[in-house]
Amino acid sequence: MDVIKKDLKELKKRLDKAGISFEDKIVLITGGAGFLGSWLCDILVEQNAKVLCLDNLLSGKLENIKHHLNKENFTFIEHDISKPIDIDKKVDIIFHFASRASPLEFDKFPIQILKANTLGTWITLGIAKKHRARYIFASTSEVYGDAQVIPTPESYNGNVNPLGIRGCYDESKRCGEAFVMAYHRQHSLDTRIVRIFNTYGPRMRAEGYYGRVVPRFISQALSNKPLTVFGTGEQTRSFTYVIDEIEGILRLAFFDNLSGEVVNIGNNEETKIIDLANLIIKLTNSSSGIEFHPLPKDDPRRRCPDISKAVKLLGWKPTIKLEEGLKRTIKWFKSS
Repeated sequence: MDVIKKDLKELKKRLDKAGISFEDKIVLITGGAGFLGSWLCDILVEQNAKVLCLDNLLSGKLENIKHHLNKENFTFIEHDISKPIDIDKKVDIIFHFASRASPLEFDKFPIQILKANTLGTWITLGIAKKHRARYIFASTSEVYGDAQVIPTPESYNGNVNPLGIRGCYDESKRCGEAFVMAYHRQHSLDTRIVRIFNTYGPRMRAEGYYGRVVPRFISQALSNKPLTVFGTGEQTRSFTYVIDEIEGILRLAFFDNLSGEVVNIGNNEETKIIDLANLIIKLTNSSSGIEFHPLPKDDPRRRCPDISKAVKLLGWKPTIKLEEGLKRTIKWFKSS
């Protein structure tokens, strides 16, 4: 059994045990051909939801969802969500996950990123209003900027630079959150905001400006090329394996009485980037060395979520340790 099928089986077992099912729900997923979006498509199709997958395929990949294209409970809509669209079918739940998210994309596609998280959020909230759908907005730990409070709770208002290179992403996600809360307050929409911390696993893109740190390191290590570490590598991130992240998101989407909530979903264990690099070299048995590059401007020094709210409201916490998650991800990269 390949890595993704095995992970989906494990995820479905967890959800079944918790009584979480979206069977017969009509679910719209923007960015559905992307990394997290395609995992949402997989598990919701498996649970017999009716999935509407919307993606413009600029950073998402048709390959991620092609195995669903002929299924009766799956519909693919190729569209840029920053442009208006009318969804005629009754929609029960919307996951707005459409946005480029790699820091290496921030200086290449800042306008597209801004549009996806502002205009795209406004458009999808309009669809939610029309159908009285439950709405889940994919926000990010980036809204905290270079946080001065670690672990960082949802109540922390952030330390961001709106004019910096990361501003297109940080500020558009913050604006998206403001849109979500405005529709929640003015139109009484059932909205939920998930602040996603660094997530990794199969289907992450490693090439060019798409490559985030875990897939980039794995790709470099498997090719015995130097791993490119920014700064000294002493900066930390908190890495969550994909099925842990998806489980938390689905718990937030499923349970009642969570309207208006904002919840961190991430791993509460910090890892230094230099330690991540060395671990990946070890797990791949690579001859790669480490090459140091200048630290990008406004790069956060530490990142670690306070997940006490997720534990209390959702009964969720991550269970897959970094080394185990990396082994699964490396196995997928080797076979893909």
